Amino acid sequence: MSLESIAKYLEKHHLTTELIERTNREERLILTGASRTAKALITTSLAKNESKRLLVIVPTLEDATRWYPLVKDCGWTKTCLYPTSEVSPYETTQVTSEIIWGQLQVLSDILELKDDENIAIIATERSLQPHLPPFVYLKEKCIKLNVGDEINLSDLSLKLSESGYIKSNNIDQEGTWTRRGDIIDIYPVSSELPIRLELFGDLLDKIKEFDPISQRSLDQINNVCITPTGFDPLIINKLISTENKDISSLFTNDEFSELVNSNKLDSAKKYLGVAFDKPSSLLDYLDDKTFIVVDERLQGISHGKAWYNIVNENYTDVITTIKGSEAIKTIFKPNLHNDINDLYDSLNNYKGIDITDLEDTTKKTNVFSISSKVHNWLPNQYGKISLSLKDYIKNKYSIWIISAQPSRAVSLLEEHECISKFIPNNTDLNGIKNIIDDNIPVAIKNKNEGEIEGFYLPAWKIALLTDKEFFGQQNISTTGYIRRRKQSQSKKIDPNKMKPGDYVVHRNHGIGLFQKIEKLNINGESRDYLVIKYMDGKLSVAADQLGSLGRYRSSNAKTPTISKLGGANWNKIKEKAKKSVKKVAIDLIKLYAERSKEKGYKYPCDGPWQNELEDSFPYALTPDQAKATSQVKSDMESEKPMDRLVCGDVGFGKTEVAIRAIFKAITSGKQIALLAPTTVLSQQHWRTISDRFAPYPIKVSLLNRFKTNSERKHIVSGLKDGQIDAVVGTHQLLNKKLVYKDLGLLVIDEEQRFGVNQKEKIKELKKSVDVLTLSATPIPRTLYMSLSGVREMSLITTPPPLRRPIKTHLAPLDNEIIRSAISQEIDRGGQIFYIVPRIKGIEDVAEKLKIMIPNVKLLIAHGQMEEGALENAMLAFNAGEADILLCTTIVESGLDIPRVNTILIEDSHKFGLSQLYQLKGRVGRSSLQAFSWLLIPKKGTITQDAKKRLGAFLHFNALGSGYKIAQSDLEIRGSGSLFGYKQSGSGGVGFEFYSKLLAKAVRGEGTKKYLDCKCSDRNEYARSTTFK
Repeated sequence: MSLESIAKYLEKHHLTTELIERTNREERLILTGASRTAKALITTSLAKNESKRLLVIVPTLEDATRWYPLVKDCGWTKTCLYPTSEVSPYETTQVTSEIIWGQLQVLSDILELKDDENIAIIATERSLQPHLPPFVYLKEKCIKLNVGDEINLSDLSLKLSESGYIKSNNIDQEGTWTRRGDIIDIYPVSSELPIRLELFGDLLDKIKEFDPISQRSLDQINNVCITPTGFDPLIINKLISTENKDISSLFTNDEFSELVNSNKLDSAKKYLGVAFDKPSSLLDYLDDKTFIVVDERLQGISHGKAWYNIVNENYTDVITTIKGSEAIKTIFKPNLHNDINDLYDSLNNYKGIDITDLEDTTKKTNVFSISSKVHNWLPNQYGKISLSLKDYIKNKYSIWIISAQPSRAVSLLEEHECISKFIPNNTDLNGIKNIIDDNIPVAIKNKNEGEIEGFYLPAWKIALLTDKEFFGQQNISTTGYIRRRKQSQSKKIDPNKMKPGDYVVHRNHGIGLFQKIEKLNINGESRDYLVIKYMDGKLSVAADQLGSLGRYRSSNAKTPTISKLGGANWNKIKEKAKKSVKKVAIDLIKLYAERSKEKGYKYPCDGPWQNELEDSFPYALTPDQAKATSQVKSDMESEKPMDRLVCGDVGFGKTEVAIRAIFKAITSGKQIALLAPTTVLSQQHWRTISDRFAPYPIKVSLLNRFKTNSERKHIVSGLKDGQIDAVVGTHQLLNKKLVYKDLGLLVIDEEQRFGVNQKEKIKELKKSVDVLTLSATPIPRTLYMSLSGVREMSLITTPPPLRRPIKTHLAPLDNEIIRSAISQEIDRGGQIFYIVPRIKGIEDVAEKLKIMIPNVKLLIAHGQMEEGALENAMLAFNAGEADILLCTTIVESGLDIPRVNTILIEDSHKFGLSQLYQLKGRVGRSSLQAFSWLLIPKKGTITQDAKKRLGAFLHFNALGSGYKIAQSDLEIRGSGSLFGYKQSGSGGVGFEFYSKLLAKAVRGEGTKKYLDCKCSDRNEYARSTTFK
């Protein structure tokens, strides 16, 4: 917790004590003139002196998401972001489950808070409106279980059912449960992981968390609180049990019948005020000693008024549609929306403060100006920074340096004779305090996810420096709500997974049809066998002896012919394939020999700067990322030129692997070139690399179509004389006029996007240069070359924590489907990509969307726009200024906007498999459930290949499926000619078996005799090369 030591220091400051005394005055204390980071620190220091509960009320959910990481970093036991919805309680539109479950998670934390724990909650003004069942009722409905409790299974089953839990075979979704003998698995919606109850008779023997993917038990816990799955089950149960109200007049006969008989009711939330006379707000779940901070009160009131007016009209509309509306008002009361001024006035009854920079405080008497000041220097001015720090030290300021690279910051200051100390352990509060007491600046590691920025407070005499002031770096936090949850292990992709009906190849018996897996008992041993159907019988292959069996993959659209068991035909096909393989093997041997003779630059081992840069990465590497990084470095430290493909899904961390390789090359005195297919992606890479390398003396330039002639000449000159270390650009990097002083590494991102002519130019560029290729879905030729050993390949199949698989739908191009998908995403505060295959007619699509969804904010982006217009559109959309970005495939590569979680692709049958997969990867970058809609015409023919592509896309929808998609693309399209002559596909034996024959031929098994008799120097090639 980076800010905890500062918060602790402020807690004990005499000025904090004075401010606490001022909170006891009749007029509420108002603080002004503070940055957001300063607000979080001062708020924490005041609240912790007074209470164990802090509630911060902000105007909007966007403000809440900016406050949350800062307050979380100040050392609270629990920090919660309480999500709220803009949806009217009287509308039929449902509040999304993510919002409801997020609220239940916070309420569960409040209910389970221990005496020695404290909690900070960030919420919007909407949390003050009645939207919850009464505290006592919800507490009664929560199921609390402790180890040693006696469990009545019938009662537990009934309680889970009443709470909305669904009995299921698989526990991989919140709100489900199952029972197997004495083991009960439940996935509470308020928990981060599902739980496993192990019974011993009627006693609860153990409670364990478990991984929903592997089903393996994890940590053992002593107790658990299981909240309902939502508020609807509680409302329905209460309505049914209500005896003193005649509620039947509120519903149609069918609705009332379904409510009474099936416990079902659509839009149950609007009857919360009928079920409970006094619905509760978040405030009712907190005690009277809660310290309440109100941020920008006037802005919150303004926002609340607009919502109240809409909801009030909505209530009136609902009442008028019900017969006997005057009488019905006694039952259906307007008790789910209260006047926002009254709600804000009620906060004055609690101890706390107001914070504002927008309100006129001239007529107020209890006002204190924090006077938070920004540092008056520009980033990378280390001499000026050190002089300013010396002035702070002279004036007895306490100084903190919070950086992602604290050791680098300390060494830069030492170069300018300014001494500071780095404390590796952020929780060593005593060690930090001792250094501060000695009037020495202390540097600690920044682990904050928010937009932390430096300041100095003259009144408190403290100064904070961050990467923003040192290096011009700053975290960009997500402004949309993302419910936090953990995922212990992700689903691994098994490329060889078979299902009934798949064609398989047996080494000795040929092509067969996989039917099923069955258990056979032989000699008293039970084993699993795969049953393979052949033309004249069946073959059972033991599941633990599958070395001779593989999936049949081919680029031929024709259905393969099933072989005969023991037939001669398979041997003929195999011999024919072996002959075609020999020719390819000879060329491969030549290529291997040439590459082994060609000597590249042997990079030195990692230095201290490399370790610093890698430590500055704010996330833990996944095992696959770490392995890929190690393999790339190993290649670079070898004399042989590197040619490695890193294959991993979008958002799985390929760029970080590349950044580490790039840094290694530059710090070894080499230049690097990063080739990207689109202007947008090249700009994003340039910003990322510039930001990561900001603390170091590295010059990074961007070369694309938006550069002026003079700017291009300057870049060309800089590359030639070595003034520029790294250049990021589009196909313009392939210009023959571009000369490098000492190019050491070429990185090619999204390799599948480059054409044949461009690839030939790349070949010329990379003869003795290390090459690193990045792709989520490599083209068939690249994948073929990697699988056959011409290129090295690293697979990244481990998704980042919290990532969920994207739900994919294939649907006709229907206005109602489009409207529904877009409205659903906007209602949960998200954004949408709407993709069209061509620029022509894009304005017509925009008009259609605006008519379909009135008041929608829409932006257009495509490759023919001017530089300023395109960049402004992208930046505006990234900043959340529009709901929909209507665009071409310009967003296919590299755009990373976590709030975009729905993508609609019009005429999806016109896109390639790799394109579809790349486009889908633009969403689902957060833990929120994402959706992709493949829209096809209602009328019109779709080609067989297009049907295959869409089928493969729908089939491979798990996380990390890019490799599988690429293999499917290889089957559908074929790999083409690798060495200039026409290749006969996979020789009729399937791609995997063909690759095995090729590998065998390359190793010399089966081709040595051929090589010996045909050409004397081929033996030299074979002997001089080591094959895998």
